Amino acid sequence: MSTKDFIEKDFYKVLGVPKDATEAEIKKAYRKLAREFHPDANKGNAKAEERFKEISEANDVLGDPKKRKEYDEARALFGNGGFRPGPGTAGGSFNFDLGDLFGGNAQSGGGFGGGIGDVFGGLFNRGGTGTTRTQPRRGQDIDTEVTLSFTEAIEGATVPLRMSSQAPCKACSGTGDKNGTPRVCPTCVGTGQVARGSGGGFSLTDPCPDCKGRGLIAEHPCLECKGSGRAKSSRTMQVRIPAGVTDGQRIRLRGKGAPGERGGPAGDLYVVVHVGEHPVFGRKGDNLTVTVPVTFAEAALGGEVRVPTLGGPAVTLKLPPGTPNGRTMRARGKGAVRKDGTRGDLLVTVEVRVPADLSGKARDALEAYREATADEDPRAELFEAAKGA
Repeated sequence: MSTKDFIEKDFYKVLGVPKDATEAEIKKAYRKLAREFHPDANKGNAKAEERFKEISEANDVLGDPKKRKEYDEARALFGNGGFRPGPGTAGGSFNFDLGDLFGGNAQSGGGFGGGIGDVFGGLFNRGGTGTTRTQPRRGQDIDTEVTLSFTEAIEGATVPLRMSSQAPCKACSGTGDKNGTPRVCPTCVGTGQVARGSGGGFSLTDPCPDCKGRGLIAEHPCLECKGSGRAKSSRTMQVRIPAGVTDGQRIRLRGKGAPGERGGPAGDLYVVVHVGEHPVFGRKGDNLTVTVPVTFAEAALGGEVRVPTLGGPAVTLKLPPGTPNGRTMRARGKGAVRKDGTRGDLLVTVEVRVPADLSGKARDALEAYREATADEDPRAELFEAAKGA
């Protein structure tokens, strides 16, 4: 929509509402007219489609309090489309070119040359022809990887990360021009975006093809960055990896990415974590796991078993008599750190260790045990079940 159209069109008349209409009245009028003239309800009716576009355009301005205020101020300033002549102007009309007033061709969407152009800068997302009117640009996001030991992943760690990213070129201070005086792109008027109609009264935006989304064009391209205003930069920073991260987890660190342009915010840093294995401990979610060997006597008679923990003192678990091989017990609060700061548990799996070599005394004791339990057949139930299947 051109500046001339913005001033001359009576959007209140398009929606059929008074100038002091409330937001609710504007919304109600728009919905009623949109249903009546929607293209889906008027297939093949070009006039209805054009009317729907006008209704959508009017609602886009009047339905937004900020745009409506700017519209009302502009209409009041220009007398609802016709410039109000001053006391020294003869006659009741005054012909003028909006392009002369704004320092550009208003109908073609050209640049506004300061002055009254500031009134419309917010509505059209455009500024003047100077370099100060270009839009801030967010820095790019950076992806990197880090490898932690098993213990570092559980307890958290501060690690140095060396990163390469695009940053403002130091040679031209990020302007892209070797003299430091780029001009505002005339195609997008410094916004870095151009509108693309999609039908139905709506429009989309694409990066400007001429300035590649920067909003600036270098008359004398910088030799270092070839006019892009960006150059590769390497830096090392200390990054805190929170406790309890898992292998393959992707962590987002806000504002730690590449710096922005023209006052824009920095991008984000995404760190993919790789965790090494531990020779003793494993992990299941927030719980750590460990396998503890016990003797046949400990499993059969019961007893107390000392169990190591990760980075802390050992704990003692009470083994009940008749503990089978593979039984898992729990040491509470000895696992990985959770997001809320609490800890998971340590899951201890018992492994009955069968000795490969026996002393004479141990062999005699086992022989006596075998004789004492000769009437017991641990496989009897197995064969009974097999017969009944």
